[in-house]
Amino acid sequence: MRVGLVLGALLLLCGSTAEANIYAYTDSSGVVHLTNVPAGNDRYRMVMRTPKMAVAVARADFNRVARAHYQALIRAAASHYGVSSALINAVISAESGYNAGAVSPKGAIGLMQLIPATADRFGVANAFSPADNINGGTAYLAHLLHVFSGDLKLAVAAYNAGSKAVIQAGYHIPPFAETQAYVPRVLAYYQQYLNGRGNVVVGAHPQSVANATPQLIQISNP
Repeated sequence: MRVGLVLGALLLLCGSTAEANIYAYTDSSGVVHLTNVPAGNDRYRMVMRTPKMAVAVARADFNRVARAHYQALIRAAASHYGVSSALINAVISAESGYNAGAVSPKGAIGLMQLIPATADRFGVANAFSPADNINGGTAYLAHLLHVFSGDLKLAVAAYNAGSKAVIQAGYHIPPFAETQAYVPRVLAYYQQYLNGRGNVVVGAHPQSVANATPQLIQISNP
């Protein structure tokens, strides 16, 4: 059984910022299932506990390649919806770190972490599809920028907390710890991308991340 050969690859693809513990189980056909998101499935047992430092290094390496890979989709969405590509990159950086398979504890999915209701609202057929997710998330950003008359801080706050929360806060950033931390983080990324300091390597080869975001790998025992 070559489980060890794919553990490193799975670690590189993990979406959790806190940990990348690896879980596995073998089904009745002898297929080994590996995931970093057991999602309450009691058949999975932890087979590797990964130090946080290793996770950070793996994510950084993955992010650089994935970021370059998705730039064509980001530029297309930016042009179509009239939203700065720097802002789209900033939101993706803060939301998922360019992991198209990321799923939050609250059920937000993909690169721009769309909740199902938002995905449905903006016609996203498959939130795990990078193209669909980027288009839906950018359409949502364009909508928020319109609602808040181009106020970037309020639009970003609403992306995190919802338009209603921003309006109820008197058109200010809502007094939620998560949102209060989220807005300056996204705006800092935004300035980096505007100033060309986002390290987007447009010429990077895309094949290594073309399908590099699954949360489940199956391998057969020899």
